[in-house]
Amino acid sequence: MSALREKIYNIIFESDTLAGKAFDLALIFFILLSVALVMLDSLPGIHDRWGDWLMGAELLITALFTLEYLLRLYSARRPLRYARSFFGVVDLLAIIPTYAGLFFPGLHFLATVRVLRVLRIFRILNLVQFMGEGNILWTALKRSRHKIAIFLSTVLTVVVFIGSLMFLIEGAESGFTSIPKSIYWAIVTMTTVGYGDIAPQTPLGQLVASLLMVIGYGIIAVPTGIVTSEMVRSRPPFNGEVCSCCGRKMEYQQYGEGPSPPS
Repeated sequence: MSALREKIYNIIFESDTLAGKAFDLALIFFILLSVALVMLDSLPGIHDRWGDWLMGAELLITALFTLEYLLRLYSARRPLRYARSFFGVVDLLAIIPTYAGLFFPGLHFLATVRVLRVLRIFRILNLVQFMGEGNILWTALKRSRHKIAIFLSTVLTVVVFIGSLMFLIEGAESGFTSIPKSIYWAIVTMTTVGYGDIAPQTPLGQLVASLLMVIGYGIIAVPTGIVTSEMVRSRPPFNGEVCSCCGRKMEYQQYGEGPSPPS
């Protein structure tokens, strides 16, 4: 790697130097600024008065992000690996909506996806050591995916059945004009959202709705329980060793980084 590429790499990808940290902080500032500009541009009054200025500022910031993305590809030791990584995909998605908005008006509002780039603050502020908790949650979600899939399939079966039943009981006179709309009502009722745009009018329909509400309260905590039980299983056990300084048991750090005293 040439000296120039190495220097660019240290500034862009590393945050343990003064220049690298300054670059990352400036990057986060422009990310938040660009998201704020897109949000302001969605307000009719501000858009009518300052729309051209906001679009110009957005294009300028997008040009800076494009230059930054190209520099990352240029300086990365393995450009293809970076481009396919999580942050590489997010960096690319951060600049596409603005350019697409030049041809398809309105798509530039999707530029708010670039707020995901703020996740780099974990690296800037040396908070990577706390990512172990996030890994525990991710592992729990992966382990419980089959149980959650079965649970969602059961819920889907229930709402289809109840929606079809309410279509027969209530009919179009009460707003249940079709089975899909009746299923929509069943989902809204089971999740205890209760928009109120559709409501049963007959005593039998109200009875079915009441039963569905009770069922909704009973199942709403099931996914939480499934994931929580897997999170408990994912936590590392105590290794039985005792700290020579305080006499407390020491716990293995996540993913085998050796024993450390519990916080």
